[in-house]
Amino acid sequence: MGVTQETVELLAVKFQTIFPHLDERQRRLLLGAEARALGHGGIRAVARAAGVREATVSLGIDELESGAEPLGRVRRPGGGRKRLAETDPGLRPALLALVEPDERGDPCSPLRWTTKSTRALAAELTRQGHKVSADVVGDLLKEEGFSLQANAKTMEGKQHPDRDAQFRYINEQVKDFQGSDDPVISVDTKKKELIGEFKNTGRTWRPKGEPARARTHDFPDLSLGKAVPYGIYDLAQNAGWVNVGTDHDTAAFAVESIRRWWKGAGAIAYPMARRLLITADAGGSNGYRTRAWKAELAALALQTGLEIIVCHFPPGTSKWNKVEHRLFSHITMNWAGRPLTSHEVIVQTIAATTTRTGLRVHAELDTGAYPAGERIGDRQMNALPLSPHDWHGDWNYTLHPQSYDHPSDLPDPFDQPSLDLTWLCHPALTGLQAPDWDGLMATLLTLHDQQREAQLDKRRGHRPRMAAPGTGRRPILTLADRLLATLLHHRLGLPQVIIAGLFTVRPETLNRRTREIRELLQQAGHTIHPSPHRVTTLEALYELAAAAGIAPAIKIKTAC
Repeated sequence: MGVTQETVELLAVKFQTIFPHLDERQRRLLLGAEARALGHGGIRAVARAAGVREATVSLGIDELESGAEPLGRVRRPGGGRKRLAETDPGLRPALLALVEPDERGDPCSPLRWTTKSTRALAAELTRQGHKVSADVVGDLLKEEGFSLQANAKTMEGKQHPDRDAQFRYINEQVKDFQGSDDPVISVDTKKKELIGEFKNTGRTWRPKGEPARARTHDFPDLSLGKAVPYGIYDLAQNAGWVNVGTDHDTAAFAVESIRRWWKGAGAIAYPMARRLLITADAGGSNGYRTRAWKAELAALALQTGLEIIVCHFPPGTSKWNKVEHRLFSHITMNWAGRPLTSHEVIVQTIAATTTRTGLRVHAELDTGAYPAGERIGDRQMNALPLSPHDWHGDWNYTLHPQSYDHPSDLPDPFDQPSLDLTWLCHPALTGLQAPDWDGLMATLLTLHDQQREAQLDKRRGHRPRMAAPGTGRRPILTLADRLLATLLHHRLGLPQVIIAGLFTVRPETLNRRTREIRELLQQAGHTIHPSPHRVTTLEALYELAAAAGIAPAIKIKTAC
């Protein structure tokens, strides 16, 4: 397309205005630049607008393209306005003092607590007497090597001294299992996802101007709930199994996910396996402090016949867990920018996740109920077939496929002694016959309730009780245990340190509880009379019990 007449007229006005200020070479260069900018037909149009020959315009183009030396300076060297950094020597140090990490500037400056934009920095410098613009501040910062940067998540906090040693231990365990073709899995719970038309981070290809619509606020839809994806990544098979729950993320849910993986994939891939290695984080539903996790794994070991070895990553190192960057990261990328409108969408999207390295993922929905708040007491924990490893037994342990007792961990009746201490209730040791024991215990129960309520009232600052009575944690010692300990010490003379070992509590705890019992006995008007048979050792106590026909440490029903 040729040059229009309107363009020629505009060029004519421009040339008429500027030509009187240029010499011949400068005119040729200007004509050549304009012609080259217009493209095809530009030489003729420029020549007509300037009233010169086309050869003159062509000569200007040749001079531009010849690489000849540019025109010389008109201003003398050193002329022009000086830069602010040169005229104001204190400007650069004042700027650096504001942006350096240690903030050596004025502690009273409001800039200390605001975003350090170039405008805010310029305003603060002006306040300090260095009149400067935001653009100059930006140029100075670039000269000093500064740039706009976001926060970087690189600080892991305080590292455990055995962090690297635990990594090496896990690596040795993995090599041992893979060398014997035993399964090794990495497990964890992915971030809970809202179900519904909620915004999901990321972008996806869609027709221009038609983005996927999402809700303005991320208030959960109670009718749809959340999705709790629990992932199992098989290191050797490069395969993932995701159990998408709809209830709580509990230890029972975590182990049920592993059970489903074993039935659906693990037992098929490893038909000769006798062991299973699980690598997990330090916290959450599969944390090393979670008792329910170990109890559920013990049941799984017994059910599958597998010896389950668990190795936890040290606290603060969850990102090294294989399931995070081998499985979860690819799932997140696969559903990026797509609202997760239903559990079916989540399951299907997870199952469709693949990688160029051959990752395969199976996903299924788990609508089971997994109530939170399950407690595993000391008795149940001690009964588990669990063997801590020699190296960091809290992080590394083995669950054996053995049957085990399931003792009840319900609290003992507060007015009755613990089952393993009932032999101490014999009148030969307490000096109390059955009716006397029952009457004293009834009185102490009433006084104890009053005593505890007074203590709680004082601790609350005389505010009303919020929780219902009797909903606190399980007492370490029953009231009968405390009375027995007090009688053993004051009637028989048995040292409190030995009594604490007999009752499996700390001496400090025993001393506090016996002091409370003495106060209650004083209120009840009961006096402990020393026995003629004094004992100072546990052996002497056993001898006294044997002489009275008592079988120590045997759970028998006695007079009390």
